[in-house]
Amino acid sequence: MLLVEDPDSDVTPPSRRVALLNVPDGGVRYATFDEQSDEPARRGRAGDNETMERRLPALPDSLLLEIFMHLEHEDVLSASLVCRQWHAVSRDEFLWRQLFYGYYRISRAVPRHPAATSWLEEFKRLYDTIPCVEVQTLKEHHDQVLHLSFSHSGHFFASCSKDCTVKVWNNDPEISLLHSSSMRRFNWGYTQFSQFNADDTLLLVSGVYIGPQQASSGEIAVISLDDFTLLSRVRNKPYDVFGCWLNETHLISGKLHWIGNMTSCSVLWLNKAFQDVESENVNVVKRLFKFQNLNASTIRTVMVADCRRHDSPDLILNYEEQRAAAEIAAALTRTSQTCSVPHVFDLGSDSEDEAASGSEGRRSTDVDNPNLGPGLEELLDDIYQGRRPPVINEHLLEAKVAEYLGKTRTRPADSELLIPSEVQEPKKYLIFTMGSLTYSPHQIGIKRILPDQMTTSGPVLGKERSTEEFFDSLDHVIDIHGHIIGMGLSPDHRYLYVNSRAWPTGYVISDPMSPPPIAEEIDMHVLDLKTMQEERQCLRAHRAYTPNDECFFIFLDVSRDFVASGAEDKHGYIWDRHYNICLAKLQHDDVVNSVAFSPVDQELLLTASDDYTIKVWRSPRVVRIAQPRRPQPRKLLFSWLMNVKQ
Repeated sequence: MLLVEDPDSDVTPPSRRVALLNVPDGGVRYATFDEQSDEPARRGRAGDNETMERRLPALPDSLLLEIFMHLEHEDVLSASLVCRQWHAVSRDEFLWRQLFYGYYRISRAVPRHPAATSWLEEFKRLYDTIPCVEVQTLKEHHDQVLHLSFSHSGHFFASCSKDCTVKVWNNDPEISLLHSSSMRRFNWGYTQFSQFNADDTLLLVSGVYIGPQQASSGEIAVISLDDFTLLSRVRNKPYDVFGCWLNETHLISGKLHWIGNMTSCSVLWLNKAFQDVESENVNVVKRLFKFQNLNASTIRTVMVADCRRHDSPDLILNYEEQRAAAEIAAALTRTSQTCSVPHVFDLGSDSEDEAASGSEGRRSTDVDNPNLGPGLEELLDDIYQGRRPPVINEHLLEAKVAEYLGKTRTRPADSELLIPSEVQEPKKYLIFTMGSLTYSPHQIGIKRILPDQMTTSGPVLGKERSTEEFFDSLDHVIDIHGHIIGMGLSPDHRYLYVNSRAWPTGYVISDPMSPPPIAEEIDMHVLDLKTMQEERQCLRAHRAYTPNDECFFIFLDVSRDFVASGAEDKHGYIWDRHYNICLAKLQHDDVVNSVAFSPVDQELLLTASDDYTIKVWRSPRVVRIAQPRRPQPRKLLFSWLMNVKQ
């Protein structure tokens, strides 16, 4: 038995080995999963296999299985080509269960994927369908490539770059450039994000707009995919709000208003993608929400989750069973490295701090008003009672006033929206990154979008507020306890994957303008939007090196079975969603900024890098199918050549 590289393949990566079997008469046969699926008699002449079976000593199946248990999976595949008996034993389920857990180093407490039909097929899925073979490199961009996005049909994809162009590509077997638009004529510095609308007729492109005095903010452009004309432009501040589609014709943008040195409010607007004849008398914009920002933080990275897709049967994974298995595995083996678990809390309910009583010196007029927060009151009481000098830090006073306004001038959350209802009505959630302790994004805010808010009709400022309600409340806040550098939704929109770089355990932030140090390791959290809880342990393998005050966004993407992410270590990474294992590293020459699975074929993956390139990756199975089959040498001719050589 001999294991070598396939000499006739230019794309087989070093990690993929092809098994060779020395058969009688000097013949050589390649063993693959495709060949193992058929009986030996169907691949060649029946007489040859019968002769081979007569030459081999008869072994009991139990003894043969015991021998196979000590072989690697490549050797088992090769042995399956010998005869019918060996082929039958090589397909034993217990054998492939042992090979599966041993090869992928998975805890045996983790059950098999609920959609798997056999252990052999599950081994083949992880080994043969990962898009890890580089088949094409696109070099049309002339600067760092920042983002990639596929159309919902999978026929096109778009790329954004610091060369200030957005390019649309044809996703044919050989990918080709369809259109390129430069945004420099609109005073853009670069393009950074793109997204196709639901019916793939419009393309949202987000970029950095350079205004007077070189001040930068964001702008969103909408491009028609029929003739690639520009339909509209919308200001977007800050630029890393990115923007997103709410439905086929309406998009969400942001606007930032500073109230003080450390306090601001973010207003999220609903915009119609284009102004037609009917819209002359109908609003093209409407204010959705207005949120308060504390400690120099802002809302960033806006996306919409459609909860109607949660129960799509072809996308659900058995996470309940997996969670139970993870608890068993954790009880058996305790590791020293742990990931910080996000704390999920509801802003519609009172916290323990809010429920605590104030100081004894509080004035009676304040006690009668239950809406007042204790922070500003206690500060003023201390000044009145002489316990604190009247001259205080400006930032401290601003923070206390902002805290007071947030508690007394925020519209309370609708309690009915926070309680799961028996009636399954369509739901959409607005999801974004935010913060409360420092300016670096370390929390995820979630706000439900009501049906009457999904159109620009009605008042421009949205639902009327009372004179004392300045801000909207959030339905949920998830604290990640680290710097968030990426987010992505699963195809069914139930699970939110979050890249973050953890803060030191127990670190206390004393200055909002000095965020905590962050780890080089990137943790990928998995959040269930149905239960608002974290699922499973963090995924790890990728790394980042940018310091905490310069940290940038690294885009990730999720398919039915896999999740992929870029990294600053010049690699892209692919994990299996069910088993939590890293399956592949994809090489680039610089930082990998973005990855994108084809929505209709998860065996196709794109990666974009600071090395100015886009790489196209396909699975070994697809590459093998696309290659022409090599003709097998005839037995007589091969024997004659061997005799001549001798």
